[in-house]
Amino acid sequence: MQANMEKHEMAKLKRANFGSHLGVILATAGSAVGLGNVWRFPYMTGENGGAVFIIIYVICVLLLGIPCMVSEFIVGRHGRANTAGAYRKLAGGGPWSLIGYMGVLTGFLITGYYAVVAGWCGQYIWASLVGHMSGSPEYFKQYFASLSTDPVKPVLWTVIMLGLTYLIIEKGVRDGIERASKVMMPTLFILLLVIVVASCMLPGAEKGIDFLFKPDFTKINSDVFLSALGQAFYSLSIAMGCLCTYASYFSRETNLTGSATQIAVIDCIVAILAGLMIFPAAFAVGVSPDSGASLVFITLPNVFQQAFAGIPVLGYVISLVFFALLTLAALTSLISLHEVSTAFLHEELVITRKKAALIVTVTTIIIGCLCSLSLGAVEFMTVWEKTLFDIFDFVTGQIFLPVVGFLTCIFIGWFVPHKLVRDEFTNWGTLRGRFFHLYLFLVKYVCPLAILFIFLHQFGLI
Repeated sequence: MQANMEKHEMAKLKRANFGSHLGVILATAGSAVGLGNVWRFPYMTGENGGAVFIIIYVICVLLLGIPCMVSEFIVGRHGRANTAGAYRKLAGGGPWSLIGYMGVLTGFLITGYYAVVAGWCGQYIWASLVGHMSGSPEYFKQYFASLSTDPVKPVLWTVIMLGLTYLIIEKGVRDGIERASKVMMPTLFILLLVIVVASCMLPGAEKGIDFLFKPDFTKINSDVFLSALGQAFYSLSIAMGCLCTYASYFSRETNLTGSATQIAVIDCIVAILAGLMIFPAAFAVGVSPDSGASLVFITLPNVFQQAFAGIPVLGYVISLVFFALLTLAALTSLISLHEVSTAFLHEELVITRKKAALIVTVTTIIIGCLCSLSLGAVEFMTVWEKTLFDIFDFVTGQIFLPVVGFLTCIFIGWFVPHKLVRDEFTNWGTLRGRFFHLYLFLVKYVCPLAILFIFLHQFGLI
């Protein structure tokens, strides 16, 4: 019995590392770069004035997003454990440990309903392949409404997307996550560039480019600031447990600040390219930039069809490439979200990684299927006149994420010994750490106040 217990404890201590710095950047960037950039960022930009929103967004990422990322990196690498275990170790088992458990729960719940959206992307690839992505604007509206309320197709695609995620996760950090990221992230970037070039070459595309890069400062208001700040935290995967979990696989030589900066830059570049992919084409055919969340699934198929009407084959290819891009973006984020819960079960229950990944996959499939069915296929699956999908989205996105982010900043800034924070920040004195005091100031004062403003604003309290 004692020998088995010691074997289990040794197994818990043997943690994988990413094999290279490129693997660190691509895998962690894959966590940050997802539907938040390719789907949410463009419509948020369209609704908030274009260029001025982008300027404020980039400032928020650099001044607030990076410090929050570094904070999660510090917790993860120092703890060398899953998100719950890392916070528990740093907190000495006190009440601050609850932050880690909240992070794991947040990542787990998001995995379930996020897989539904990923499944829609998969269905759109299939629809593009078989030639169903052509018709009138009303056709695209009806197609999405029919898909989202269908009792079979979205459920099937949810299972497929989570099944693909499982096949990557169960192979481990280097052979699964890192290897997949080295293929998926460059592919995503190439696909994005292909559509950007095609979109920007359309007649009238310059209006969309002007919308993105010529700021109208009269459009700046408090809503634009808060929307940009919220988008920065959403797109960087802050407070979901992903960054903390991945950081636990970092080596002692990984430059936390440098890595966070590189990931933030990649995030901003992909977000801006997503804007260049969408708005030049939208303006070229006279579609309003503030079409909202429907921009991707309802408006864009029609935009691509109209924009490339003179060359139908090109329109077909661009539409197919676009939804392949969306699916790839969804998968990179789904992998990181899945890993949060897999690492937690693997280490806390001391079970094999494969078994942990299977448990997460099965349970999130159940959640995803229920969320999908609640959108219309099963009418009684609503609570307080909200679908399960909307409830999961609201609870995680508007309550858990800001609360976990706020508490992490308070924890690192005010309760963790500054020497420990500085040691991690400077890799135990091997790095100069010129920006340590700026980082600490931002984490202690600026970041928590900014998150608090977002939280109160969304409930109409400020």
